[in-house]
Parts: sequence; structure tokens; C-alpha cells
Amino acid sequence: MSAGFLTLRRGLIGVSALGVLGTAFELATEQHWKNWEQLVPWAALAVLVVAGVLLALSDSPKTVRVVRALALAVLVAAVFGVYAHVAANYDAGPLDQGYATTWETLPGALRWWYALTKSVGPAPSLAPGALAQTALVLLFASLARDRERTG
Repeated sequence: MSAGFLTLRRGLIGVSALGVLGTAFELATEQHWKNWEQLVPWAALAVLVVAGVLLALSDSPKTVRVVRALALAVLVAAVFGVYAHVAANYDAGPLDQGYATTWETLPGALRWWYALTKSVGPAPSLAPGALAQTALVLLFASLARDRERTG
């Protein structure tokens, strides 16, 4: 692997490490561990740490495949997280002071929009995107080996 690709890979692994640390800090400040669903992002962070360490230590084709599979698993978890947050906000709609009397009369698409944009409910619907972003950074870091072979 050329020095340029190695530097890029190390930089992307470093960015993913910052993403893991930042997300862990945010989860800890929110005490995000009260039920099994809230433990999913903690497991995803552990998976990202393992993937990052593997990629930092080896660029063998087998390791790269494992890192990609782990990163894709975290992407799936992140999509689940977005859904779980939006659904929790949607369920909170009838309890919201501003919408309690009108929630059931609003069009379905508008209710889902309010849940997505956190106009109702307490869950930050796009917060799981941090996991997806970190997983994508690791995926991009794993591409340097392929680029080196074909470039």
C-alpha cells in the first residue's frame, strides 16, 4: 500500500475513533442504557471499535471483508435506531401538550413528519446517524486496499 493510501486509511480510522468517542459521550450523558433497545448503540460502538482496530492492524483481504461486514451491521443498527426514535416520537404525539386534542385528526404523513423532525416526542430522530457516519468512514477506509490494487 502506498504511503498516501496508508495516510488516508489512518486518518479515516482516526476520524472513526473520534466518532465513536463522541457518540459514547453523548449516549453516556443521556444515560442511554435503560432498556435493551438503548443498549443497541453501545453494542454498535463496540463493533466499530473492533472493526477499527482490525483495520489498523491488518489490510489482508479477509480482514477487510470482516471490517466491511461489521460496518454494514452497524449501518443496519443505525437505521433501526432512526426508526425506533421516530416511532417513539410518533407514539408520544397524543401526549404532547400542543397536539393532544388534534393528533388523531392530523393526516398520517404530517404526524410522521412531526415525529421525524422532533416536533413531538423527546427522541432525537437523527442521532443514530452518527453511528451510520462512523460506519461509513470505516467502509471508506477499507476501500484504500481495493483502490491500490486497481489504480
